[in-house]
Amino acid sequence: MTKILEKLKLSACLAPMAGYTDHAFRSLCMGQGAAFCVTEMVSAKGLVQGNQTARALTAVHEDELPCAIQLFSDDAESMRRAVEIVRENIDAAQARRVWLDINCGCPARKVAGHGGGAALMRTPEKAAEIVRAAVQAAGDVPVSVKFRLGWDDESRNAVDFAQRMEAAGAALLTVHGRTRAQMYAPPVDLDAIAAVKRAVRVPVIGNGDVTDGASAKHMLDATGVDGVMLGRGALGRPWVFAQIAAYLRDGTSLPAPTPEERGAALLQHVQLLIADNGEPHGIRVARKTAAHYFKGMRGAGELRARVVRVQTLAELEEIVDEALRA
Repeated sequence: MTKILEKLKLSACLAPMAGYTDHAFRSLCMGQGAAFCVTEMVSAKGLVQGNQTARALTAVHEDELPCAIQLFSDDAESMRRAVEIVRENIDAAQARRVWLDINCGCPARKVAGHGGGAALMRTPEKAAEIVRAAVQAAGDVPVSVKFRLGWDDESRNAVDFAQRMEAAGAALLTVHGRTRAQMYAPPVDLDAIAAVKRAVRVPVIGNGDVTDGASAKHMLDATGVDGVMLGRGALGRPWVFAQIAAYLRDGTSLPAPTPEERGAALLQHVQLLIADNGEPHGIRVARKTAAHYFKGMRGAGELRARVVRVQTLAELEEIVDEALRA
């Protein structure tokens, strides 16, 4: 993990986002210089029960390393068994570039409403038990934890939570600078992230509101964290990692991609989705993905409306061609 941390000083890493950070997107972002990526969150219970979708989500490929496999659960036993399954399936050649991440920050009702994700911040003892079980089952595979500032403003406990996670054996912490109640607004609390960094000895990554080189550097300077993570700011913009890397290196502001370059990136993304899933399923996944690439372009609303109805790659290529000729 030392080499990964060194790379973090030069770029940003890709956050886990359900329905978005699949292999295709992770591969694109790593190709643009992301320090590392994280899989979509995987249900530990689903994995233990033999759910094939859950198992598929834990697969990582050579073109997306280093990569963390993120798991969530509301109990230690299912986490322990899930980690054992994942560890058995990690390719020996990937072992030093793959680790496990425990989700203690997802605000979604379907996760937090059942005691997992951000709900674990309301039960820090249980969260520590889950992380401890993961660490013991993982052996020499590192375990990291991603969490928020707390459940709401009345129960902000990020510093205490971080210390508990460190004591449970976490090798790396990522803190999103909002509470669960705040979801994705207002702006992140950089002072709170800085307080977490000062309170622990393990490396800390800051997450939230990073969208470009300037915001990445601002978070690094304002909080002292060891690296930054972005999620929504990368949707439809895999090149943002190259822009952040250039800015952190010497203050260079790379130009925004041309419409032609944006269109090429979109089609490359969709081709990867099709290669992984076949055209019918790949195109279904691509509908929501493609819409993000049109943001800010002339006629973006109409383009997005057309994209959500495409059935084939040829149809999408025609839409992209028309957009570039507009």
